Amino acid sequence: MSKKGLLHHIELYVSNLDKSIEFWSWFLIELGYELYQEWEQGKSYKLGETYIVFVQVEEKHLDLSYHRCKAGLNHLAFHAESREHVDIITQKLREKEITILYEDKHPYAGGEGYYAVYFEDPERMKVELVAP
Repeated sequence: MSKKGLLHHIELYVSNLDKSIEFWSWFLIELGYELYQEWEQGKSYKLGETYIVFVQVEEKHLDLSYHRCKAGLNHLAFHAESREHVDIITQKLREKEITILYEDKHPYAGGEGYYAVYFEDPERMKVELVAP
């Protein structure tokens, strides 16, 4: 099978690397990612041949805040193993006091039959975990 078109990696610049790693690490490990690279200003996690990189933004760029409704990346969506997996992650998000987005429509905020949980990372980027 050709790799043409498959996602190679995503690199996210973050305002607080420690806070972002605390948030993302448990979630990515839950999904099967493993720590891939680590250096003073960043970390990456890999699953298969795809990896996600987190880099501390330079101080001179900290005044430019991210908002998912501006031009640019809106959210990242990940496959869950099952609906039960979505439920397990949802419970862990609540235990970590991470706000569930669209709580009033959870777990069908994406529409009838679309089973997912939506939440935000420390930069307020929307993250989605969707069941098959």
